[in-house]
Amino acid sequence: MKVLKTLLLASVAAVAPATVAAEPDYTRGIIFVNEDWYGHRNSTLNHLKPDATDGNYWDYCIFRAENPGWELGCTNQYGAIWNGRLYLIAKQDKDPGATVQGGRITVADARSMKVLHQHATIDPSGAQCDGRGFVGVDEHKGYISSSNGVWIFDLDTYTVKGQVEGTANPNAGDDRPSTDPTGSLYHGQTGTMVAAADRIFVAHQQYGLLIVDPVADSVTATISMDIVSEGAGIGSIVKSKDGMLWLSVAKNVQGTGASLPYLVRLDPETLATEVIALPEDMYGPANSWYAWTPDAFVASQVQNCLYWKGGANRWFSGTKIYKFDIGKRELTLFIDLGAEGEDWKLYGCSMGVHPVTDDIYMSLYHEFGTDTYITRRYSASGEKLRDYPMIDAYWFPSLPLFPEGEQQSGVANIALPAEGQALMIYDLQGRPMGTDATSLAAGIYIRGGRKIVVR
Repeated sequence: MKVLKTLLLASVAAVAPATVAAEPDYTRGIIFVNEDWYGHRNSTLNHLKPDATDGNYWDYCIFRAENPGWELGCTNQYGAIWNGRLYLIAKQDKDPGATVQGGRITVADARSMKVLHQHATIDPSGAQCDGRGFVGVDEHKGYISSSNGVWIFDLDTYTVKGQVEGTANPNAGDDRPSTDPTGSLYHGQTGTMVAAADRIFVAHQQYGLLIVDPVADSVTATISMDIVSEGAGIGSIVKSKDGMLWLSVAKNVQGTGASLPYLVRLDPETLATEVIALPEDMYGPANSWYAWTPDAFVASQVQNCLYWKGGANRWFSGTKIYKFDIGKRELTLFIDLGAEGEDWKLYGCSMGVHPVTDDIYMSLYHEFGTDTYITRRYSASGEKLRDYPMIDAYWFPSLPLFPEGEQQSGVANIALPAEGQALMIYDLQGRPMGTDATSLAAGIYIRGGRKIVVR
């Protein structure tokens, strides 16, 4: 191996392994983003410590607890950890029943949860524009998807610099309130986004998959879901362990919630696509353009497989969880909550796979009118490992975030070792990732999805 100069993959100083973490440290455990109770409260964050030896598993409403007088916006569906910060995107800036003004954009320190920035609007003109998702482009720039296009967010100044060309909602302009699902802004939204191969891939409700050049901030290509069926739409996007992208398929672009029994595999380098038909007695990933969420459609980072929620009820199916083995091209019913006899259902999109342990976490509920929720943990083989009961509240959980895994896959510091010592690579939190630089390089990417090659 040639002599390595210190390689910093983000504009942060190397973190010494002996650094003592301040308490509390929310990058240990799992953060759950909650829609919370619309019409009554702004959105919230809960922190799960899944292996707490004292049985004290939950820290509730951690953003409020760490920032007295501050709250998130209304129906905050998305969170992403990027370069040590947590980016939270809400649909509106304040719930109608809340007393505290929140924001559509909130940025916090991922470790301490202390607020760094909050802003009420996304479109700098102040025009109607509800938040959807976030993806980091590099250490200085991120993208925010919305009910009207993708917006360029300066991570140094926390300002929106404009809209990515070619991503706008062609239906935008009516004056119906943003909470009205019949309004035009619910029929041309942008949703989930993934970085891969020097590009950003964006789900657009009306156009399909947008391929964005993050240097020019413009759409360079579009893949219509007509490749599956005429009039079909895209649901959402995930990236599997092998680096391929997978698209779920909506029956149409009208936001009805109906899905089609197909997956689309996309090579992010060549943009070659493959349409994969699913077995007739099984369901494709459920989508939720009608009241946007990121969707319960996720990938393992340990196995080359996908998981999703699907069912006959196009909006509220929540008992059947499927597993798709990518290598075998085999779909199986992984978990059937209905067959367990406890009357639990998966709420919305609140399912995730731990990037290290490969355990699957799900937020479960009984009915919309009840305030009883639990979080359940399954092994990669489908064995129920543990339930984490919660205090009674209308949490309406959205997205689980896995900070330790997010940091390992996002930012790393590679430092030149002393003579005769092995090269050690640390994640952003100062935790060692390993000493085998050659093998680690296969899974290390700089911002924008470009792979690092160590020689």
